[in-house]
Amino acid sequence: MLHVKTVLATIADLQNVGYDTIVLQPTHIAMGEEFLDLGTYVDSLMRLGSVKKEKYKPFHKVALGRPALGTYGLDHPYAEDITAAAEALAADAELAAKENAALVYMGHGNEHFPSGGAYLELADRMRQLYPEVVTLIGNVEGFPALEDVIDKLKMRGVKKVMLKPCMVVAGDHALNDMAGTDPEEPSWQMILEKEGFEVVTVKKGLGELDAFADIFVNHAADAAADAEIVLK
Repeated sequence: MLHVKTVLATIADLQNVGYDTIVLQPTHIAMGEEFLDLGTYVDSLMRLGSVKKEKYKPFHKVALGRPALGTYGLDHPYAEDITAAAEALAADAELAAKENAALVYMGHGNEHFPSGGAYLELADRMRQLYPEVVTLIGNVEGFPALEDVIDKLKMRGVKKVMLKPCMVVAGDHALNDMAGTDPEEPSWQMILEKEGFEVVTVKKGLGELDAFADIFVNHAADAAADAEIVLK
């Protein structure tokens, strides 16, 4: 069975071999509960002290980078991050245009956190940058749902759809929820085809686009600079 260490376990390993300054860069698309949890981890780690000298604290600095679509705050306006993400997805818009299809992304979303607004803003920004392509984003969980996307596709008279995960990797959601063939659990592709749309699927994560991967590199660099950490 494949086992991946938790964030805290990995940080502990780094501290155990002598690292007391760490930049933690998540690969989340939008700010949600998992990102906020990471923030509480970082805050807690920075509060760890020592009854001896300051130099004996387990951590000197731990900085947290922001998700692809940004977060709250004045130092790095989230609208600029959304624009950068939309620009990084130019290749997807170009491919959809060649297919003469609308571009529909499947995001993860969250039923317990209002992260849908970031996805809606991203789709809106892409429609501004690439007006020749109808771009919409729906989420597996929460708003906007696939039903909301279908309504908008029909309103725009769309006949063909290019479906792609709005996720860093094309994993279980992409292979099963987006493009699966199990009639017991209809995928987005099956539902869209039943609604009369021609569907082309792209089973590649956004992380396979160098321009999008660069967003996380840049956000890590920003986090380091904000914390006055020199990356080596």
